[in-house]
Amino acid sequence: MKISKISMIGAGSWGTALAILLAEKGYKVSLWARRKELADEINKKGENSQYLKNIKIPTNIIATHSMKDAVENSDMVVFAVPSEFLRHTAKSSASFIKNNMIVVHVVKGIEENSGKLMSEVLEEELKKEDIAVLSGPNHAGEVANKLPTATVIASKSKNITELVAEVFYMPYFKTYPHDDVAGVEICGAVKNIVAIAIGVCDGLKLGDNAKASILTLGLSEMGIIARKFGAKRETCYGLAGVGDLVATCYSHHSRNRFVGEELAKGKSIGQVNKEMHGMIAEGIKNTKAVYQLCRNKGIKTPLMTHAYKVLYEGMDIKEAIDQLLDII
Repeated sequence: MKISKISMIGAGSWGTALAILLAEKGYKVSLWARRKELADEINKKGENSQYLKNIKIPTNIIATHSMKDAVENSDMVVFAVPSEFLRHTAKSSASFIKNNMIVVHVVKGIEENSGKLMSEVLEEELKKEDIAVLSGPNHAGEVANKLPTATVIASKSKNITELVAEVFYMPYFKTYPHDDVAGVEICGAVKNIVAIAIGVCDGLKLGDNAKASILTLGLSEMGIIARKFGAKRETCYGLAGVGDLVATCYSHHSRNRFVGEELAKGKSIGQVNKEMHGMIAEGIKNTKAVYQLCRNKGIKTPLMTHAYKVLYEGMDIKEAIDQLLDII
């Protein structure tokens, strides 16, 4: 299948970075922005100052606030919106997405209340069964600056997986086909929660040993949850698992780690969100969704439980960390 036009649904930092990558490969890219003023800025100034500062946006990227204009006549549609908005966004795009279009998502999360994976949400709303997911240790700013990284592409269809991997491949952005969709998606959601806990450790100045202990517990729980979905153990030890977990937990780029650091300083979630200036840390919503999922499935995950209690039940943050370190 020949790919000419690609629609990127979501003009945040990751959606914009991937749009730039695709445009530089010569694809015609339509970038959908929720806010009209953001689409206008991208088209007029060639930049996205809120989400991806100091990065020039190629002229073969056309931003639009119209979902119809964004998706129409596309060969591939890529969803890059926060997990909490995916279902609504998919519904608004469903009438424009044709059967022959390839659908990809780069969203890291689990739907609150339903416990559904992001690919399952898209399958329901778009009536498609061959959704591909892209996930790995990929900070948007680094990708936009062409720093080297690797990622995995997974779907139920080998042909689609290989096609998407080829479309996104760049010498600085290595893509590896994968077949464990559930495993890749679970890893992407859980690592955000672990990163908040690691941020708390940094905020409390507990040292590298404590962080390593918490990260190990998080990796263990990631594997436990993934296996409940029939995922492969090795997925958790690959790019989508350990790779993304380490990048998110230890990088100064990490929004989720930032949330943990600020919470450790005594700030409320409301205060932290204000300081992020429109950026979204997926781990906040992911914590509630994963906690609900574990409770419903009878999975014992102390780190996920304590993260939920801190974020949603007002548990003392130092007490939570102390209890977790006792468990380890």
